[in-house]
Amino acid sequence: MTTAILRKELHTMIDAIPDQSLPAIKPLLTYLAEDYWKPVIEQASPEEIAMIDEQMKDYEKNPSSFIPLEKIE
Repeated sequence: MTTAILRKELHTMIDAIPDQSLPAIKPLLTYLAEDYWKPVIEQASPEEIAMIDEQMKDYEKNPSSFIPLEKIE
């Protein structure tokens, strides 16, 4: 069984759970998803910081040369 099929089946099961039972399953789902919602964010290396600083200077010189995130598809 593929992950996509399994997820679809689980969504169908959750949709079928009576409203009064949803609070009972929430702690289990929260526990299972906990690692997903806690990403590990590492400190930037000196090289990464230098790259960021350089890009910020480039942006300050010519902001129109950058594409806003909202326009990236």
